[in-house]
Amino acid sequence: MAAELIRGQNHPLSDTRLEIRVSAGQPVVAGVTLNDDQGRMRDAAWIAHPASPRLPGIEVSPQAAADHRLAVDLDALPADVHRANVLLALVSGVGGPASFGAVAAPAIAVTGLDGTEIVRYTVTDLTSESAIVAVELYRRNGAWKVRALGQGYAGGLAAMLEDQGLPQARQLAGTINEAVVSGMTRAVAAPPPPAGQPGQPGQAGGTGRINLQHPNRPAPSAQPAAAAAPAPGQPAQPVAGDAAGHTMEERLYNQVWGMFEDLARTAAAYRSAVDFADSRMERELDQVLSDPATRVGPAADLARTGARAKHSQLVDQARGAFERDVAQLVAESEVVEPALPLAFARWDNPVWQAYRVPGEAPMALRLGDLSLPERVDLRIPMLVRLPLQRGLWVDAGRHGTLSPEAAALDADGIRGLAAETATAVVARLLAVHPVGAFTVQVIDPAGSAAAALAPLLETGALREAPGLGHAGVTTVLDRLTQRVDLVQMAIRSRAVDALPPDLDMAEQLLVVHDFPHGFDDRAVTQLRYLADEGPSVGVHLVMVADREDARGYGPVLDPLWRSLLRVTPVPDDHLVDPWVGHSWTYEPPLAPGNSRVVSQVLEHLAVARQRSTP
Repeated sequence: MAAELIRGQNHPLSDTRLEIRVSAGQPVVAGVTLNDDQGRMRDAAWIAHPASPRLPGIEVSPQAAADHRLAVDLDALPADVHRANVLLALVSGVGGPASFGAVAAPAIAVTGLDGTEIVRYTVTDLTSESAIVAVELYRRNGAWKVRALGQGYAGGLAAMLEDQGLPQARQLAGTINEAVVSGMTRAVAAPPPPAGQPGQPGQAGGTGRINLQHPNRPAPSAQPAAAAAPAPGQPAQPVAGDAAGHTMEERLYNQVWGMFEDLARTAAAYRSAVDFADSRMERELDQVLSDPATRVGPAADLARTGARAKHSQLVDQARGAFERDVAQLVAESEVVEPALPLAFARWDNPVWQAYRVPGEAPMALRLGDLSLPERVDLRIPMLVRLPLQRGLWVDAGRHGTLSPEAAALDADGIRGLAAETATAVVARLLAVHPVGAFTVQVIDPAGSAAAALAPLLETGALREAPGLGHAGVTTVLDRLTQRVDLVQMAIRSRAVDALPPDLDMAEQLLVVHDFPHGFDDRAVTQLRYLADEGPSVGVHLVMVADREDARGYGPVLDPLWRSLLRVTPVPDDHLVDPWVGHSWTYEPPLAPGNSRVVSQVLEHLAVARQRSTP
């Protein structure tokens, strides 16, 4: 029996040779776009459409129609393709409907070659959209899945192609529409031969796959181990590092982001299904109450009981699908978390107990964990790319809806915890870089962060004492502002060799506590300058501050706050994902209570620094 999907829900595919059937009730354009591991189209050769209906592994209809049958061979797709998106678009310029909201909801069925349906999905709740990505086929843990998307674009096919990163999207959209309207298609090359036959020029053998190997990439032995083939209808066993990437670090980074996206969409599907069940029950109950003949009596009781039973059935089905998908993610997390490298690992990961100073900088850093209220036990690492292109604002205030942890602390307690969070971030940045790669400078005008800074001071991670009072603020800001100016001028004039020999060329990290205490207007202007211009020349900012304390500066500070990534010292649901807009609960990267792991890591760094000093 085919699975009936709702928006955001996914389903495993046991076959790789498929047919996708589209029933729209209105002539529409059907096509397929291919995406890499970042969700981007490489070029116009990564889309099958009526003007060019064949790609390796893909064949679509050469004209607009109310019903389509698209052929897909996932094994024949290029090796660097990780998603295949089925798109539908209305034809413009022929006097037809201008949006999908004016026509019957399109229905999609994914079937095997024998016609057996695997999943069905009806794209509902469309209004002004004239193009949609109906479903996507995507690769996870070495296996393929299908996800119901129903993502619409009021800007039409051009907006859809632009969203997938295609250059000249508008020109191609015009070409496709023109070909459909005129009823003519361009001549195209024949599809690649089946596996085992000689390949065409430019292809690797007969499979149509692109050879990713080159001297700077890992040898095949460094690739992740393949999972054992799953039983029919069962999900593949998760494997750490089973994602695209040239190194294990990059593969794990991409895998974590895949888990983040999967959880976002799975939760969206569950919430959408519950909302639908609620609205359907309310509608049915309203119908009972609106008719005086059925408002009371056995018939009314029976109708109400039936409406509630249908509601419970729909919610139970949605919860079952959600729990099934989350169980796969939990299993994947249990495999991935222990395999994470130093920069991606939590402080309680055993990798820190065997800490050694790395010889090169990592590609990303873990800044905490993210979770959703439906399954708070499943925590996804929050990874940010390095070097930091945005500074951090560790919020030391008490405002908004407080979490239980925040409600249990007074204002001084939250400020102290914010200072500890900043120290944990600094320690982590220092720990995952080679010796001397980062120079940390601290401004602490009131000296209130002394206790939190103790691990940095006692191990010598801070080369200089924190800047105190107005004089300390001025000294540190003048020094870093001058460094940014000098490096920018040297880069623009291509005279980097002319920089002063005593200029510290290591990455600079400025930590500011208790802003705006000790800051005058000039210092505020310098701070904004460092936040805007510093990251491009290796000067990064971490601020520990309460937004309310700085409101006295008015709009002058708004650009500063917008340029920083807000993190909190206690769990808080202020971060939003880019796919469905969920509010995620963020947990800071603090070490477990009574743990000395941060101090121990900093002590290792101090020893390594002494050994490296001539």
